[in-house]
Amino acid sequence: MNPVIRTVEVKSVVTKSNLPVCDYAVNPYVGCTHACKYCYACFMKKFTGHAEEWGTFLDVKIWDAINNPQRYAGKSFFMSSVTDPYNPQEETYRRTRAFLETFQGVDIHLSLQTKSDLILRDLDLIRTFKNVRVGFSINTLDENFKDDMDDAVSIARRLAAMKTLHAAGIRTTCFISPIFPGITDVPAIIDAAKDFCNLVWLENLNLRGNFKPRIFAYVKEKYPQLLPLYDEIYRRKNPRYWFELNKIVADYAARNGLEYVRNRDYLQRDFNAPPVIVNFFFHEQIKKTPTASGGDSIG
Repeated sequence: MNPVIRTVEVKSVVTKSNLPVCDYAVNPYVGCTHACKYCYACFMKKFTGHAEEWGTFLDVKIWDAINNPQRYAGKSFFMSSVTDPYNPQEETYRRTRAFLETFQGVDIHLSLQTKSDLILRDLDLIRTFKNVRVGFSINTLDENFKDDMDDAVSIARRLAAMKTLHAAGIRTTCFISPIFPGITDVPAIIDAAKDFCNLVWLENLNLRGNFKPRIFAYVKEKYPQLLPLYDEIYRRKNPRYWFELNKIVADYAARNGLEYVRNRDYLQRDFNAPPVIVNFFFHEQIKKTPTASGGDSIG
């Protein structure tokens, strides 16, 4: 089914953020046609009035010119928190590229987070930023599971794009998110990415809202043996699995000579250092109160 696309005029695409990773969030679109089954950014619908199912619509933002972008020098930007800056439609509408062009030459700290290798189109602009980081969301190496969960490009293409950016001198992040208990093989993903990323970032699967029963139905159909585990974690609220996984990853890091940084200490880290594995499992530590103007989340 083709998504419903429309353009909307907004005053600004730059929104003050409560996320600990940035001063401002930049969301050039409303909605996301990658249609991830677990996307908690679907809460944005209550602010935008969309009746369509999340993943089936995309609003293309047209914003007023950003006057004097130099006033943002020294500030940190996250792109994007409730959409993907490289939805397939970005190839046509070029709103992410428009933002990059506006801020070219401004000394901002820029983080780009995506599931798409379309970002390689903008390598010429991205490499001009002195402080820039590109993250790829990867929560499996199983392409069949990937296809069940989202309509984004393959995991192989994401890893290849990460490798290309890293070779071009861009700091890269492998964002293992969301971690599906019993399904996501965290050490295997780190093995696949560690030679061409500067940071491995971890986040647990956060099940809430109307997609919770959808995920439970999927697990029941495809992984019925895991139903007791999901019931324990998401209905009985027992975090034991995450503490056990935390130890597995810490042990993996020690065996492979990788540093394991707990809590939010990574915010002070030099991302040119060798890969750093971050204990950031709990979504509640990242997400704060969403706002109607832009929203705060990480996906």
